[in-house]
Amino acid sequence: MPDLDRIWETFIQIPSPSLLGIYVQMIRKQLAPLILDLQQRGFIDWYCFLIHDRNSGVPTTENDLHAYFHLRFALREEVSPSSFLSSLSVCCTMTRKARVEAVQSILGIDSGLLKNRDIRQAWRIIGEQSEWVLKMLDIYREDADPYPTQIVQFLHFFANMTQVRVT
Repeated sequence: MPDLDRIWETFIQIPSPSLLGIYVQMIRKQLAPLILDLQQRGFIDWYCFLIHDRNSGVPTTENDLHAYFHLRFALREEVSPSSFLSSLSVCCTMTRKARVEAVQSILGIDSGLLKNRDIRQAWRIIGEQSEWVLKMLDIYREDADPYPTQIVQFLHFFANMTQVRVT
């Protein structure tokens, strides 16, 4: 489970969300290599990523209309923030230590329903979802484009397992 006291966050700007498949290309070519490098170097023991903009957590200016990959990492106890910061790609911006109060809740998740009311359980699952996305995309050849049909088919299996439809 992630240690909420050791969470750092960074943002990678998405150049143009109107380009079909740009998200998948960026995950495969920027996020996955960055995360793998941080893991192999022993810097992190948990990560997750979502897409946000200035209205949903990106600390940017009012006139910035870009979406960003919002990456969160739990640093291993022995890793210094300066080593972590120097290991990040130049595409990572607005990197900062996450405020503990900012990760003590997750919009839409009722922590009162969780075992021991432990929000770290929900963060763990979001991390596992992020890991699943990386693993799912990794099974495709580098020259193959799984967007959108292949991804939709895998997401169909999630919907099938839970009998929940997300709209």
